[in-house]
Amino acid sequence: MGLSAEQLRTSLDALAEREPAFAAALAYAGYPEPRIRERGYVTLLRTIVGQQVSYKAADAVWKKLEALLGDASDPARIATKTDEELRAAGLSRQKSGYARSLADEVLSGRLDLANLPDDDEEAIAQLVRVKGIGRWSAEIYLLFAEGRLDVWPAGDLAVQVEIGRILGLPERPSEKQIRELAEGWRPHRSAATVFAWHHYMFDPETKAAKNSAI
Repeated sequence: MGLSAEQLRTSLDALAEREPAFAAALAYAGYPEPRIRERGYVTLLRTIVGQQVSYKAADAVWKKLEALLGDASDPARIATKTDEELRAAGLSRQKSGYARSLADEVLSGRLDLANLPDDDEEAIAQLVRVKGIGRWSAEIYLLFAEGRLDVWPAGDLAVQVEIGRILGLPERPSEKQIRELAEGWRPHRSAATVFAWHHYMFDPETKAAKNSAI
């Protein structure tokens, strides 16, 4: 369900009051558009499909996978297909394993995507039990599909680069530094994340990033 336009605006206005650099960046780049994904199995499966490939390539593979499975929203369909069939649809052996891991976690009930824990760290811990879903993927899921307000993917390179630019830092902050920098932005760090990506793609120096899958 993601963060609504109203939620983004409210959080970014609050950040602008706390951090003058955010106010200046907001005046420059404007408010970002909402980024909303469907909650549940399909979004995580698409995340696996899209790993380490371009958006265009991921979309092509997804269409082939949908055609193969018939109903991509049913995790039981993955188990009925061989690795050869999944490879023909564009999934590598590794991604086929990841897809099977996700389906197994969901079908067994170990991962209940309709009732993830309210605590973000506990929710992340459940999501990363799926092979192929690391912390970054889990955080992006909570941000885009669940609309959680205070998710902070500090390991994201674009976030590090653009927060450094926004704050006028001499060099890109490390993951540890950016976590420390953002402590005072709670509980609005999800909006800060979305704005960092928006500012990154808006900046004339990073025009090429407009084709990013972020």
